[in-house]
Amino acid sequence: MHTYRKSYCIFLFTILSVFTLQAQQKELDSGIKYTINEIVVTGAQNFNEQTVIAFTGLKKGDRIYIPGEKLSQVTKKLWEQNLFSDIAFYVTNINGDEVDLELYIVELPKLNEVTIEGDGIRKAKKKEIIKDNNLGAGAKITENLISTTTNYITNKYKKDGFLNTDVTITTTPVKDSSGVEISKNMKIAVDKGNRVKVTKINFEGNEQFSNGKLRRAMKKTKRKNFLRFWKRSKYTEEGIEEDKESILKKYKSNGYRDARIVKDSLRILNDKNVALDIKLEEGDKYYFGDIDFIGNSVFTDSQLRQVLGIKKGDVYNGILLQERIADDSSPDAEDMTNLYQNNGYLAARINPVEVAVRNDTIDFEIRIMERNLFYFDHVTVVGNDRTNDHVIYRELRTRPGQKYSKRDVVRTIRELGQLGFFDPEQLSPNFKKVDESNGLVDLEYSVVEKGSSQVELQGGYGGGGFVGTLGLSFNNFSLRNIFNLDSYKPLPMGDGQKLSLRAQASSYYQTYSVSLTEPWLGGKKPVQFSASFSHTIQNFYDYRNRRADTDRSFTITGGSLGLAKKVKWPDDYFVWSNALSFQHYNLNNYNTGLFTFGDGYSNNLAYTIGISRNNTATNPIYPTSGSDFSITAKLTPPYSAFNSVDYGALKDERARLLETLPDDPNFVNANQRISEIDQERFKWLEYYKVKFKGTWYTRLYDKLVLRTNTELGFLGAYNQDRGVPPFERFFVGGDGLGAYSLDGREVIQMRGYPNQGLSDTDGNTIYNKFSLEVRYPVTLAQMASIYVLAFAEGGASYDGFRNYNPFELKRSAGAGLRIFMPAFGLLGIDFGYGFDPALGGTEKNGWETHFIIGQQF
Repeated sequence: MHTYRKSYCIFLFTILSVFTLQAQQKELDSGIKYTINEIVVTGAQNFNEQTVIAFTGLKKGDRIYIPGEKLSQVTKKLWEQNLFSDIAFYVTNINGDEVDLELYIVELPKLNEVTIEGDGIRKAKKKEIIKDNNLGAGAKITENLISTTTNYITNKYKKDGFLNTDVTITTTPVKDSSGVEISKNMKIAVDKGNRVKVTKINFEGNEQFSNGKLRRAMKKTKRKNFLRFWKRSKYTEEGIEEDKESILKKYKSNGYRDARIVKDSLRILNDKNVALDIKLEEGDKYYFGDIDFIGNSVFTDSQLRQVLGIKKGDVYNGILLQERIADDSSPDAEDMTNLYQNNGYLAARINPVEVAVRNDTIDFEIRIMERNLFYFDHVTVVGNDRTNDHVIYRELRTRPGQKYSKRDVVRTIRELGQLGFFDPEQLSPNFKKVDESNGLVDLEYSVVEKGSSQVELQGGYGGGGFVGTLGLSFNNFSLRNIFNLDSYKPLPMGDGQKLSLRAQASSYYQTYSVSLTEPWLGGKKPVQFSASFSHTIQNFYDYRNRRADTDRSFTITGGSLGLAKKVKWPDDYFVWSNALSFQHYNLNNYNTGLFTFGDGYSNNLAYTIGISRNNTATNPIYPTSGSDFSITAKLTPPYSAFNSVDYGALKDERARLLETLPDDPNFVNANQRISEIDQERFKWLEYYKVKFKGTWYTRLYDKLVLRTNTELGFLGAYNQDRGVPPFERFFVGGDGLGAYSLDGREVIQMRGYPNQGLSDTDGNTIYNKFSLEVRYPVTLAQMASIYVLAFAEGGASYDGFRNYNPFELKRSAGAGLRIFMPAFGLLGIDFGYGFDPALGGTEKNGWETHFIIGQQF
């Protein structure tokens, strides 16, 4: 708009100058240079006159042609500032070859404030409109600003299905005390009208697919149906265009490559409803014929044919063909382009070409331009202010001098995201240089650091009372700088180590623990070293009086050392782990149902071996694909095999004492003997414990993700006469926060039931659990990641394989919310409905609310 106005004004200037001069004196000659005698600035504007004249570059004494190129350039230069609504030069006087010039300018009005009116327009939406259209105070009000703002609002609401949106923009002057206009207020009135819904979708010419199948292929446009609450009906032009492509893709993926939409029309039924009519021409069904590869020397025809996965005689599928050549939906897809790019051929180009159509058969040539090999030249990382370079560079799978591999670039992004130090949503590889003549690539990884330390505030009801936890986790700690006072900002950070300090307490116990993890022991290889120490003081809790008895205590002191190493077989996602742990249990007048020695001790020396595989991508808070599984076995030495204790005789003696106990006049002595037997049985714990956990993440649509989870656990004994120990048991039910002691117990989350409500008082030796969880993110911003979820679960615990039945499950379902903030970890709430009775109950459990603080599931 401004371009036409500028040209018009320059032309007008020329005409007006000629007529003005002719009216004054007919002595102006366009071929003569005139000397500027005086320049004045007039019009509605607030600029200093001398400032404007200086900006034009004209000054008294200049010799210029009138009309001429110099004044045209000055006029154009003024227009380009977007500050004026009118610009014109006038010759006010001529005296010989001297002229007086008048520059007439009208300044564009300034914006004072904006108000937006309209039903249903929230405050946040108003702020968005103002921000996106630069409607801040002081902005120049132009016709372009008004028209672009109108179009912006109209199109924005049209995308939400409000086709009849009407936007009216008016301005009113703001005057100072003397009555001079200094700015304008702008009022934007928005009438969204009714959301237009699609009542009918009619097809004509479709014989191969029913109307229903074609409607289901349309993902953006759905008919109005009160039963479909998850996808509302609305009409948008953008959605219709996408759905037309989806319809054609359905035909092309089933052999109808010539299918086309002959005509589509929209019928307006009323101001709320429209009907969509689509006329199709299906064409004939085709099949793949001969497929030849042209130009390949790196890979054989059979290798390429295996990746292509299409054989002669298969029904023609143009969509599948394109995906097998280059699948844009997945960066690490098993397609032909990635086959080349993962082996150094960054610039390889692959094009399928139809070379012959014989009746219903199409012959193809896959034409390949392999070009030359590429190697990484410079690989850099930018954006890390706290994390030391070596912590990042040791995770990179792309090194200078290595052959280019797209797979390694994608894997590096995943590894950096899994560190937890950077915002995974903002990780990106940037190709700074691609030198095809020399086959060199410069690659830069851009990272955005996020808070890696956390204050853990965890709370929940568990084991009969409120359980609270206060912890500090420093997830990017620097142990080597712990004595370097200059590195405390506020703590030494940047070396990728994790230091955790934790205190947990309730009315009857306290737990204190410290742990350190070094992910790269020695700094050369990805060997993780971990060490931990903990101490628990637990008093006997009297459930009848709801108080703790401080004269009856149970203390647990222990620690562990672990090593975990990444391995390359079966693939390099596997981790092999080992840990050695020891706990000393000391009882002071503390009896439970599982063992009767109230005064004594037990020792638990165990070796844990495990293998795990995690290839989830890329955000550890909200994985969208991949899987995570682990198998662990915790083993103690088989003491009963070499300590010469006859545990069978002890077992029989204990059984006889228990049978005669009610009638035994020497009750105290019998109890004392039972305690001595149990002390002997559990002086050194003997058991083996096997667990499996597998989680799979599947992207259903866009960012909608299905999480599938399976868990199994078994606690067994080497010597049945000695029996399974009273520790290391499984407790199922609730929010999973009831692990109030460090006696090795496993607390299994089962929403919809009370904490530990599906297990015996002293736990069980077997459990299994299966769950499905659908997740959708509200935001994955660095400051807070928020997602909603819906779940269905089934699980139970059992005492021994004689009672084990994997199909006897307690079922639950519900919904929840998760909020992850870097400083505090995960916060959440779940509403679960138990469809079965809790242990000891007779009626279904019903609704349970679980609050989660500091724990992720």
